[in-house]
Amino acid sequence: MQGERTRGIRTSSRSEWGRKSAGITAPTSLHTKYYDARLPWYTIYPTVPEFSQAVGTKACEEWLKVLATDDAVSIYLHVPFCRSMCWYCGFPTSITRRDASIVDYLAMLRTEISLVAAQAPQALTVRDVHFGGGSPTIMPPAEFLTLVELLRRRFAFEKAATVAVEIDPRTFTTEMAEALEAAEVSRASLGVQSFDPIVQKAINRVQSEAQVTAAVVNLRRHKVSRINFDLMYGLPHQTVQSCVESATTAIAMRPDRFAVFGYAHVPSYRKNQRLIDETALPDAAARAEQAAAVAGTLVAAGYRQIGLDHFALPDDELALAQRAGRLRRNSLGYSADTCQTLIGFGASAIGRLGEGYVQNEVTQTSYSRHIAAGHLATSRGCRLTGEDRVRAEIIERLMCNLEADVPAICAAHGFDPILFVDPAERLAMLAEDGIVDIDNGFVRVRQEHRFLLRAVAAAFDAYLDRAPY
Repeated sequence: MQGERTRGIRTSSRSEWGRKSAGITAPTSLHTKYYDARLPWYTIYPTVPEFSQAVGTKACEEWLKVLATDDAVSIYLHVPFCRSMCWYCGFPTSITRRDASIVDYLAMLRTEISLVAAQAPQALTVRDVHFGGGSPTIMPPAEFLTLVELLRRRFAFEKAATVAVEIDPRTFTTEMAEALEAAEVSRASLGVQSFDPIVQKAINRVQSEAQVTAAVVNLRRHKVSRINFDLMYGLPHQTVQSCVESATTAIAMRPDRFAVFGYAHVPSYRKNQRLIDETALPDAAARAEQAAAVAGTLVAAGYRQIGLDHFALPDDELALAQRAGRLRRNSLGYSADTCQTLIGFGASAIGRLGEGYVQNEVTQTSYSRHIAAGHLATSRGCRLTGEDRVRAEIIERLMCNLEADVPAICAAHGFDPILFVDPAERLAMLAEDGIVDIDNGFVRVRQEHRFLLRAVAAAFDAYLDRAPY
């Protein structure tokens, strides 16, 4: 399966122990049957392929003007720059060795913040801010502080507002750590992916355990106490054993939270992925085994499994939200944030307003041209129908809780549940295969098949057959 890399073809005894003690079931033929399907991740619904240019700048302006000013909002800022290209990356990112292009982009970002803030009848209350990318922390520290200060001037931050940032440990500096502390950043998400040097070389992301450890120590020293790690499986030359070893190494640093993602190979969409050796990629069965092994390792170490692909310590916000029944799923993934509105800033950023979703121009050139002309950069979006809202809630409950009371959700929206359960051929097949149990419209995913959550959610996706997945 992995050429001369025979180690890890079978699960190591340590991962077998972790998986069994944590109650994680090994992959079955059903996992293989459904695992290879090209399905959305259902962070939002309807998904991005359903966005159209019928929703543009004018709609965004109208939706901003009618936002309820007594409801808190979340903010996402997209900073699409990195120092080097990771070959697995599926996000629109620019590679730059110089700060000039980043500084120019940040000037547009600040202008957009002012343009959006001017649309609201009064300063919107902010509960959560997230800087994503790219690698936001490669911007000059002074620029980061200026950006946060502008946000605090144009919006009304709650006293306990959370500010989070994504970090590449390879480029993280003490000067930026000091800026994060000054900006009162409380959470950081570090891209780790894998500690296996062979895998790292195959994806063009070589970073040592020492670099990641130094970044964690630096963050904690500067009062950024809540740490997230991203891990991946399904990468070239990756094995069950190397996945477990990476997870074990990461656990020793005791981050509060893990996000464990499966690599999606779409070279027709992302040119950088053409540099990955396709013959070295694990098949669907191997991917499922890797995912189960990592999950077992993390759960055995005391992390609670959250939804499809997140893991959190028992006192982390995600675990607390799950226990309280208020776990959410938005365009950033799983979240304890209960805000109904998300305002996205920057090229390609997605926001959710009361009437639907909006997305900015994807390319930096087009985005900057709109902002420089004094216009919002909204290029497309989706106006939500009543049926969309019902399906979105069903899908979100499944993705968060592994169950959904379809009749209750339909009743809350004034819809007949028969419209959503009876015609669902995919749902019937899932029930026949023993992946879900259905009792008077209440749908529950069996724990041993939680890795197939996307397949269950897809049973309620009215647009799936025409989406280009």
